[in-house]
Amino acid sequence: MRTASERDLLARLHIDGPLLGGAILICVLGLVVLYSASGQSLEVVVRQGLRMLLGLAAMCGIAQISPLRISRWAPVFYVLGTLLLFVVFLFGTGRGTHRWLEMSFIRFQPSEIMKLAVPLTAAWFLNDKLLPPRFPIIAVVLVMVLLPGGLVMVQPDLGTAILIMAAGLLVLFFAGLNWRWIAVAVISGVVLAPIAWYAMRDYQRQRILTLLDPEKDPLGAGYHIIQSMIAVGSGGWSGKGWLNGTQSYLEFLPERATDFIFAVYCEEFGLIGVLVILVAYSLVLARGVQIALSAQDAFGRLVAASLTVTLFVYIFVNMGMVIGQLPVVGVPLPLVSYGGTSLVTLMTGFGILMSIQTHRRFIVES
Repeated sequence: MRTASERDLLARLHIDGPLLGGAILICVLGLVVLYSASGQSLEVVVRQGLRMLLGLAAMCGIAQISPLRISRWAPVFYVLGTLLLFVVFLFGTGRGTHRWLEMSFIRFQPSEIMKLAVPLTAAWFLNDKLLPPRFPIIAVVLVMVLLPGGLVMVQPDLGTAILIMAAGLLVLFFAGLNWRWIAVAVISGVVLAPIAWYAMRDYQRQRILTLLDPEKDPLGAGYHIIQSMIAVGSGGWSGKGWLNGTQSYLEFLPERATDFIFAVYCEEFGLIGVLVILVAYSLVLARGVQIALSAQDAFGRLVAASLTVTLFVYIFVNMGMVIGQLPVVGVPLPLVSYGGTSLVTLMTGFGILMSIQTHRRFIVES
């Protein structure tokens, strides 16, 4: 247990101990399973470890900036991120998509910026407005959310688009959106569903159909889900043991280091291991909720609540996808899946949560 002086030191360094501890625990679990999922590649683990250190540096750096200053810069990052989404169409790279921008020393997805810029800008816009918001204000926020979400969707990157729009719409929801407008949105979604279905690309429709009946094409569209569910189910109560996952080592499981790394984790560590990582995620989510509830202003509350629930959406969608309950949409498991841009974005989000919490404490205790 930390002493009072240690807690005071962390507060003055603007570091939230519980959030930092939870993030590090999940990162360690991620490196352990990544070593196995990557075929015991130490190079991959070291590369991911360096990305985690970069993420931790970004988290600690952002935590030093006051929420007021973050709110002032939010629209700038929103405009910058939106412009970069347009640039992707001209210079973007990817396997059959336009998602990445490559420079001489860095390769990143501009869409990741919008996962933070959208909720931050929406909260900045609503901060000095009368809440719950009226229709003109709601309309402006919807444009803020749907513009980048639509640009990402046509890259195409449905998973990231869902996360971006979810983050922005959650800000609107936590601002006290009237249930009448929520009902209107649900009814509109049902009415427009047939149009959305035909607007989807063929592979996106196939993913939904495959979810309903993966056995219809076991060696094609249903292969990912079937092999993933086999890996998850074969883990049993205690798992096959670290480095002993047959689905992974015999290469039956595709994308085992990225989108489907949770299936590797389940196979090797079983239900006990799953409970461990769920507890770790729950601690981080609970801390995020506490920070949202104790925030001093509307901006802090809206941002903290949105980022926390968006993290839950990350976890829910990835795990649901892996166990065959949701369509495969390419959403990584937070802090566990291999990749740099998403990891640094998540850590930056944690830094924003720390800023909201520790600057509040610093002001109160001063």
